[in-house]
Amino acid sequence: MASFDEILAARQARIDQLHRCQPGRTALLVIDMQHGFLDPGAALEVPSGREIIPNIRRLIDVCRGKRVPVIFTEFVYSTGVPCLRGDPFGIEHLPAKPGEPTGFAYPSSNCLIGPGRGEGPNSADTVGELAPRPDELIVRGHTYDKFYGTPLDLALRSQDIRYLLITGVVTEVCVNATLMSASTRDYRVTAVSDAVASVDPHLQEACFAIWQRKFARLRTTTEVIEELADFTEA
Repeated sequence: MASFDEILAARQARIDQLHRCQPGRTALLVIDMQHGFLDPGAALEVPSGREIIPNIRRLIDVCRGKRVPVIFTEFVYSTGVPCLRGDPFGIEHLPAKPGEPTGFAYPSSNCLIGPGRGEGPNSADTVGELAPRPDELIVRGHTYDKFYGTPLDLALRSQDIRYLLITGVVTEVCVNATLMSASTRDYRVTAVSDAVASVDPHLQEACFAIWQRKFARLRTTTEVIEELADFTEA
């Protein structure tokens, strides 16, 4: 009779087999790599997010060369959509008040669109190092789950995409919510472990443990690039 460890190893091998990227059916998601989360001085700055930019850049370049669609998401807040992502869970997204303090735990117009939109380090735009091309889809979402209320699912299914490579910030928030949603929709998800970032390493490790158990497989940037090596060049 197989041991518990042998059973887990066999299951992991099956997961890896079913989640291996397939030519013509794979896409790369770059989640919320925005000024409002990456720039020094941003109200919701994730310093470790800047460290993963080179890995995401490598993945973008390889995917573009291999005809793998690259899709960007951006978290946005609007006073016209006064949801819980602003008050109480994201006070920093609320419009900054003239003459009052800004920064973490204060209204700062972080990733705010529309009147009083966030500018400079609080801008909702994707950082220049990872700038989308004109032909690449940018999905703007008002919730952490970038499938909810957006055309992301339609965009993927209309291209017969079933395999997703997920990168970006913040690991335990928008990345986690989007990954869970993708798995629920039966996409075969690969989380790129050195291309996601959090302000809390312990929360990131907890996400990895949960994802591997029921929702996705983990691969490094180098491992993903090696897997894409046989894909057709653009």
